[in-house]
Amino acid sequence: MSNVCREIITLQLGHYSNFVGTHWWNLQDASLSYDPDTSLGEIQSDVLFREGQTLGGHVTHTPRLIAMDLKGSLRTLRQEGSLYDASEEASAVTWEGSLMMHEETPAEKNPFLEDLDRLDRGQTLAEDDLCSQPRHSAAKVSLDVNSQLARLQKAYRLEGSVRVWSDFLRLHLHPRSISVIHQFNHDGEAHRLEAFGQGEALLQGPVLEQLEDKLHFFVEECDYLQGFQVLCDLANGFAGLGSKVTEMLQDSYGGRGILTWGLAPVSHPDSTPMRELYHQLNCTLGTVSMASHSSFFCPLTLRGGLGRRPSAPPAFPHLNYDPSLWYHSSSVLALALDALTLPYRLHRDSVPMWQMADSLAVSGRKVVAAYGAVPLPMMQGSSLPDALTACTEALPWKPLSACPEPDNGRLYGQWAALKGYEGQRLTSSLAPGTRPPTPLHSLNRGEDVLEYYIRTFYPSSPLALQLVSSPSKLTPPFPRIFTPSLGAQGFLQSQPPPRGSPAPVVSSAPVMTSLQSSTSLGSWLAEMHRGASTLDICRVAPSFLSQGPEMADYREALEELRLLSLCYRDDSMVHSSSEESDDY
Repeated sequence: MSNVCREIITLQLGHYSNFVGTHWWNLQDASLSYDPDTSLGEIQSDVLFREGQTLGGHVTHTPRLIAMDLKGSLRTLRQEGSLYDASEEASAVTWEGSLMMHEETPAEKNPFLEDLDRLDRGQTLAEDDLCSQPRHSAAKVSLDVNSQLARLQKAYRLEGSVRVWSDFLRLHLHPRSISVIHQFNHDGEAHRLEAFGQGEALLQGPVLEQLEDKLHFFVEECDYLQGFQVLCDLANGFAGLGSKVTEMLQDSYGGRGILTWGLAPVSHPDSTPMRELYHQLNCTLGTVSMASHSSFFCPLTLRGGLGRRPSAPPAFPHLNYDPSLWYHSSSVLALALDALTLPYRLHRDSVPMWQMADSLAVSGRKVVAAYGAVPLPMMQGSSLPDALTACTEALPWKPLSACPEPDNGRLYGQWAALKGYEGQRLTSSLAPGTRPPTPLHSLNRGEDVLEYYIRTFYPSSPLALQLVSSPSKLTPPFPRIFTPSLGAQGFLQSQPPPRGSPAPVVSSAPVMTSLQSSTSLGSWLAEMHRGASTLDICRVAPSFLSQGPEMADYREALEELRLLSLCYRDDSMVHSSSEESDDY
């Protein structure tokens, strides 16, 4: 079964989830090979992409994706896309009655989208904007777009022009991928999807019919569907919609993996104290509900906490990013997600989604936490033992789920991944007879090096590892958020760039991630429970429950959250404390 393609269907629910998803799909598209001689790399792209044909008979590769968002969230992107456009010669429907014309100024496209349009029309970008990398020769739709974007050196600065996720989408989507919810607006004060109950009530009527139709389309063409990965906004009403969607997937496709990632931005541009309260309640209800209907649930955020008074976002030593800018924060999360999702996307030694989830979500512990070193600090030309030896005091990764790493607590399970070390040595290359400076330098396999290093922090915890040499390709429009200390491949340079000379454009980066189930999550969930249960919701936010859930359901959800937090209690510590107390 190692060569069987186990397909995955991705669902993106909400605007910030689509921000992260857009960056993530851009990364997948940049690494997608159209050359059959080189397509059998480490990562199996067919797990995520489907093959189709245009009306002209050209072969296409589009994501197996359903993306849901609100009215006004697409701007320049057509809901049905443009990949399968009918001929302009198609007959027009005539109307003999009176007509009233309404002229609307189209949204202005940023320079990146304008260049994409030129490539789609068959135009070639100026050679001054391209580097000298060779171009692919396979005749596929979007091939020239892909290869020219890979060679593009134009310094796009989109921070001031990105308003929605489609402003930096670099690949074509299938006409069935996008679903717009017209009952609520993306912009403005009226008709906002702000509360959990509003989202729950959405999954009926036309919204439900559209979703079921799109799901059936993608599911029926899969031969070995392994499951669904769901990216869902956690802080707004999409948390309620995601709860109902995951429940539907669980009921309709039992036995398939459902890996749910709850996305939350560091800040919202139009936030108020009342909306911050809503965000806290949505995160609380969304976490407990989506966890119960998923194989596992993992919050993904650079926010310092999901309450109303979060700590500062994590500081990555080699990133210059603006945490408040969605375009930036979503790119960091997408780069980490590219490594976190490796186990079930590999050509060889692939692990099915359900198996990965079962190894982490033991004894009801369905909430897991993510951590990432973005990038992993590795000196150009050095080895993995050298890089890890420089991090002996603390692990190099930072929290990506607003959950601190366990200090002296217990780790129930962990999946660690290292991606993008291409060109670097995984082991030391000491001369014969040379004494290894550390135990890491004496090991003969990269897997052994990484395992030994992690076990110095967690000696007896279950651990699974994945090492993939091919990096994530950071082609335009990935933001330029790396410090000048990094070279073009994302490795540390021994010498900084000469004064006055531009820093190299980072085109890839090594990333190390960890997905954990630990006692820290028990404390984190207990704190979430305390934050919600101490609120007199009928007094401070009566409108939150006006469209559901009922008060009894709300209290039941809080009780489920309390019980979930107890699943992470270290019974060995409890018994030990009890015995010490008895002896005393």
